[in-house]
Amino acid sequence: MTNDLSSHLLTEHIDYHPTMSLPMAQKRAQMLATIRQFFAEREVLEVQTPMMSQAGNTDIFVPSISTNVTVQDKPQTHYLHTSPEFAMKRMLASWQVAMYQICPVFRDNEVGGRHNSEFTMLEWYRPDFTLEMLADELANLLSVVYGTPQNLTHYSYSQAFGDYVGIHPLTASLESIIEVATQHGFGRLGLGDDRQGWLDVLFSHLVEPKLGFDAPTLITNYPPATAALAKVEKDDDGNEVAKRFELYINGIEIANAYDELADGQALKARFEADNEERARRGLPIMPIDEHLVAACDDLPECSGIALGVDRLLMVLTGVDSIDDVIGFGVGRA
Repeated sequence: MTNDLSSHLLTEHIDYHPTMSLPMAQKRAQMLATIRQFFAEREVLEVQTPMMSQAGNTDIFVPSISTNVTVQDKPQTHYLHTSPEFAMKRMLASWQVAMYQICPVFRDNEVGGRHNSEFTMLEWYRPDFTLEMLADELANLLSVVYGTPQNLTHYSYSQAFGDYVGIHPLTASLESIIEVATQHGFGRLGLGDDRQGWLDVLFSHLVEPKLGFDAPTLITNYPPATAALAKVEKDDDGNEVAKRFELYINGIEIANAYDELADGQALKARFEADNEERARRGLPIMPIDEHLVAACDDLPECSGIALGVDRLLMVLTGVDSIDDVIGFGVGRA
């Protein structure tokens, strides 16, 4: 009887309920239906790709979650995808049509008010679309989801840095960047000569929280080091910039878009450089997706975008925690 009573009391203290309320689940379902209808009307193909792959993400800032599988009686390590990008690009190279996907994605060590190890991503690719055309389509999608017209503010990475940090990120010396970081209390991070690392810290703490409160804001013309899979061009001042934009609403990053790189050898070189940096940092070396490298030369000219579905629902409904917009946060999954 004592054991039965102890078991009963223990069970009583377990909270099995979803972290998301029923009304929020209904809003989420309606938003997903609206998104699917938006793409159906534009004849964009919905696809589904594997969530598990033999290759991992080489990006040092996007840690993959590994899983042990057995294939024909042999143990192997596979990786849960951090986005559906690699597999979708292989489809795109073969089929050459516009496509989208809504799926769970996985990133290790991501837990917090805006982060969960498993979250939902909307990703779509548009052959023959420029970044400007993709930005227009994003504005149209937001207008449909919000139910009111949404006009996006365009703001370059350098302009934002100049306004909120007081330096030009593409031309400032490493010493001046570190000096500004030290003035704001970030000098102890020990990033050494990692120029982009220092810029990322300044951007995430001093710029991001200020963006997208008056209107959804697109940050454009990023440093090439921030966009491994994007094309590079020169801006009006002659500085090399990545053809990329990010969407911010209420200080939260919502989406990330590229004018996609279609050069297999250049892509492989970037993956190999990532792995060299991983080795320097003592991080696991990731198997490169050779299927993607092979497909890359056949990619059509296109732009692609990844959008965080959970974060979009957060800003739509005004909640502060991602747990409020997903069925079970990682602590209760």
